[in-house]
Amino acid sequence: MTADPFDLARPEVQDRLTAYLERAVPGFRGPARLHRFTNGQSNPTFRLDTDGGSYVLRKQPAGKLLPKAHQIDREYRVLSALGPTPVPVPAALHYCEDASILGTPFYLMGHVAGATFGDMRLPELTPDQRRTVCFRLIETLAALHEVDVAAVGLGDYGRPGGFYERQIAVWTRNYRAAETDRIEGMEALIAWLPANMPKDPERTTLVHGDFRLENCIAAEDGSEIRAVLDWELSTLGEPLADLGYHLMHHYMPADDFGGYVGIDIAALGLPAEAELLDHYARLTGRPAINDWTFHVAFALFRSVGILQGVYARALQGNASSPYALERGRKARLVADVGRRLIEARG
Repeated sequence: MTADPFDLARPEVQDRLTAYLERAVPGFRGPARLHRFTNGQSNPTFRLDTDGGSYVLRKQPAGKLLPKAHQIDREYRVLSALGPTPVPVPAALHYCEDASILGTPFYLMGHVAGATFGDMRLPELTPDQRRTVCFRLIETLAALHEVDVAAVGLGDYGRPGGFYERQIAVWTRNYRAAETDRIEGMEALIAWLPANMPKDPERTTLVHGDFRLENCIAAEDGSEIRAVLDWELSTLGEPLADLGYHLMHHYMPADDFGGYVGIDIAALGLPAEAELLDHYARLTGRPAINDWTFHVAFALFRSVGILQGVYARALQGNASSPYALERGRKARLVADVGRRLIEARG
């Protein structure tokens, strides 16, 4: 097997990268000690520690890529645009298109110290701290949706209007392409969503696309959100799609998904969904949030599409995670949650 000439484990590649960053990034001085993050990044991500500070490097993966996948230039663009806004993001420091450095484009951002929590039940925190971090997340999401996209140079970051129509069509196609067995819950969602579109006029804001606790860096006690990460799916769209996705755990069983169904959230200090919706509505100036079932159902539908794709790739032997097969099997469970939700609405 031929050695990868751009493998960051090789000292000569690290030396080339360090020399480049010393020229391109003010204040960067080597040597740099590299550590690769291994949890869930579709784009290879590394921490660089120097005597003068810490940085994070994110690069496009090597090999043939799907169209519109791994667009790290968009990630860097949105980080740069949000820097002056109230939305907490790492500092965007440098973008490099020169493939002679690491084989693919990459960007450098500042490292943000803090905690990353992976379980929305927040077992590490006290009841008061759990309540606080849940409200801080809503405040962060509301701040994102209040950004004036034209003022920060993101007016052309996506297509205005028609967001749900496009998304339903795209994720239905993706699901069909990855389909292995018939999932009745997904069939129900595919039929129900186009027939039950929200009656309120669609708003267009910047949306994250994957806004959840584990994509944020928080203070260790949950008192603040210090940075929102992983902007790969960001675009312009309906902000309630972000909110529905973020609050989807209120509908998921605790045993299979670490959700809130089946546990006493009040005893744990976790706020009820209605409290969080009211908080978001106040922050964004909405008189009410209507058609809520649709927004959550869409989030569940999209999650089934993602999980089914993971499952199909695992069956083909080309999944990126050793847990892909187990995770992908949960597509049916998520679809069942969605079907129960829309059936309860009637």
